[in-house]
Amino acid sequence: MNLRRTPPKERDRSVTTAGATGTAWAAPCVAALAFSTLAACGSPSAPSEQRASGAETIVRWNETLLGIAEEEDGFLTLKGVRAAAMMHSAMLTSLSTGGGEKAAVAAAHAVALHEYPGQASRFAHLLGEELSPEATVGRDIGAKVVASRDDDGWDAESEYRFHPMAPGVYAEFDEHSGTPKGFVFGSGWARARPFVLASPDALRAPPPPETTSTAYAEAFREVKELGAQQSDRRTQDQKHLALWWKDFAERSHNRLARQLAVDESLDLQAAARLFAQLNVAIFDAYVSAFDNKFHYNHWRPYTAVRWADHDGNDATIADLEWTNLHDHTYAFPSYPSAHGTACTAAMTVLAGTFGEAFAFTMTTEEVDSAGPLSEKIAMSPPTRQFSSFDEAALECSLSRVYLGIHFRYDSLAGHELGAAVGEAVLAGELRFGARSTDASP
Repeated sequence: MNLRRTPPKERDRSVTTAGATGTAWAAPCVAALAFSTLAACGSPSAPSEQRASGAETIVRWNETLLGIAEEEDGFLTLKGVRAAAMMHSAMLTSLSTGGGEKAAVAAAHAVALHEYPGQASRFAHLLGEELSPEATVGRDIGAKVVASRDDDGWDAESEYRFHPMAPGVYAEFDEHSGTPKGFVFGSGWARARPFVLASPDALRAPPPPETTSTAYAEAFREVKELGAQQSDRRTQDQKHLALWWKDFAERSHNRLARQLAVDESLDLQAAARLFAQLNVAIFDAYVSAFDNKFHYNHWRPYTAVRWADHDGNDATIADLEWTNLHDHTYAFPSYPSAHGTACTAAMTVLAGTFGEAFAFTMTTEEVDSAGPLSEKIAMSPPTRQFSSFDEAALECSLSRVYLGIHFRYDSLAGHELGAAVGEAVLAGELRFGARSTDASP
């Protein structure tokens, strides 16, 4: 499977209209200086204060900001990961331009307070002493990072038109998604400007297999059998990982990064770089995945299994009562897996910091029992062990097959797409908006 890299151009969006509101996930660029030095941050030239300080300051701000974001919208919009990307980029810029911890903290405070003004007391607790020349510089950097993104359209709306029912075409299933009739989630995300990628369609996954093909029939049979609510083929471990990986990447991977940053004693500069890269990668992964989703408009297994008599493939058999493991399907097209894309982008960034051959244990205490905002269920055990970040990324991607919400080719395409996004962030393949250079002091 090979991704096609699309050169920058004026986009022509043909999928529009119909009354379904999507949450726009958008992003231009943040501080040019922060990202132009992304790969070099943490070099021996860093001030001694940065080398001496640990990751705790970065970790506290990350945990506080994302905790507030989750309280506000449950990560059902891009606001939280966007805010984290901006905040950590501002902290990194402050450190990369010679500032120390006070400058980084002031930069974080400026971004966080702008995004969540009602949480001033919680941010003030982390701020400490602000009245110093160093803090003033950091505050100014934070304000400029915010200004560079004030038109990024992360919360814009976009319309979607349902197509006539046909083989392979995304169809509504409001009875299974639990959403209002005519609703499609995330169509605006496909129109967003990424942080790093030249455009939302900079990375184009190859098309999914035709529904008449042998490859499709094999993927169909696999998800129908292994992803069914009652399956005699799915193992207990496959069931566990299917549910365990449901946690959104912006929550689970930031949690993992906080653990590793402290356990591995990252210094201030290295931690700032890690969290900036991580959240930019997750943001761009979502943008790229949803652009691909609405480009291909491919149906979900829930529709495919129930409508198999009409797919033109004699090797597929319909089941009008079929449902998946958690009895829920997300209300947006299937291909590629956004979860697999975001997980892999994040794991690629973590590998860039800690090395690919890095064994670790990851913890998820509880997940939604069905769709977002459903009752939580405890995971037993709450941990899984991995010998490398790519092993974890691939397991995350394929977990959606065992959950019954993606075909294997959805998951593999998401895994490849996420790796490309993560590698772009690590390589610093950045293109900035007209005002991005204003973020430098």
